[in-house]
Amino acid sequence: MFGLQFDSLFELIRTFTDEQTCIEYLEEIRWNGNPISPYDPNSKVYKCTGNRYKCKNSGLYFNVKTKTLFDNTKIELQKWFMGIWLVCSHKKGISSHQLAKDIDVTQKTAWFMLQRMRNCFDIENNAELEGEVEADETFIGGKNKNRHASKKVENSQGRSFKDKTPVLGMVARKGKLVAKVVKSTSSEHLTPKILKTIKDTATLYTDEWLGYNAINKIYNHLYVKHNEKQFVDGKVYTNTIEGFWSILKRGIIGIYHFVSKKHMQYYIDEFAFRYNTRNFESESSRFNHFLANIGNKRLKYNVLIAD
Repeated sequence: MFGLQFDSLFELIRTFTDEQTCIEYLEEIRWNGNPISPYDPNSKVYKCTGNRYKCKNSGLYFNVKTKTLFDNTKIELQKWFMGIWLVCSHKKGISSHQLAKDIDVTQKTAWFMLQRMRNCFDIENNAELEGEVEADETFIGGKNKNRHASKKVENSQGRSFKDKTPVLGMVARKGKLVAKVVKSTSSEHLTPKILKTIKDTATLYTDEWLGYNAINKIYNHLYVKHNEKQFVDGKVYTNTIEGFWSILKRGIIGIYHFVSKKHMQYYIDEFAFRYNTRNFESESSRFNHFLANIGNKRLKYNVLIAD
């Protein structure tokens, strides 16, 4: 049963007919027949009645959902599986209102489910990049000119981000992408992210923004001059990362409409996950990959909404 392939949501629903079917599949995906204690991975595990297990070293009981995305959930796993399929397969995501209708839960429940899923998406947003790598920054938050007069923010033109969230994106051509919220687009905040993510042997392509000046002595750094209407100079361009920005912004504007600065990284992780799994053989491969990486990913509601 491990790694089943589903060509459609209909096939997924037809396969997982009840809670027990979902639990057995989750055990296969996560443990492959060898239960691992979430309290001590090196401990011997005893099988108990039902779907419970006992960790010998800690003496604690657990099941396949303990300390995962599904820990302590009151929602049936069939609905969780449907939700995961939908958010992973929709190129621009799915709103909590739409998910609530699709799986028959309240909008508040659907939003919390989506946030718990997004808390797992960072598994595909922490790669180390090499080769030819593009880097660029963007600002997410809408245009001041499109706001009602009562909601306009003074002096927010250009690179001012009083009302926007700055994000740094880095992508290896024909490879992985990493996108992170940053405090500002100054060299002080861009340089540490770049050094952490991109190997010093890489060739780095950016625009002419001064925030990249500190990396000149570390990388083979080439740039285009956007201010002078230069967008491509042979291999020197940032079109790949700008294509990702386009998908991200269209998704936020068209599907989510508004995303707060507090939760912005969750949404960016979601889009990065779909981008970095774009070459998977099928949607079911992406679904299985997600389920295999939900350990130690429980997100409590009071933590999510805390200031």
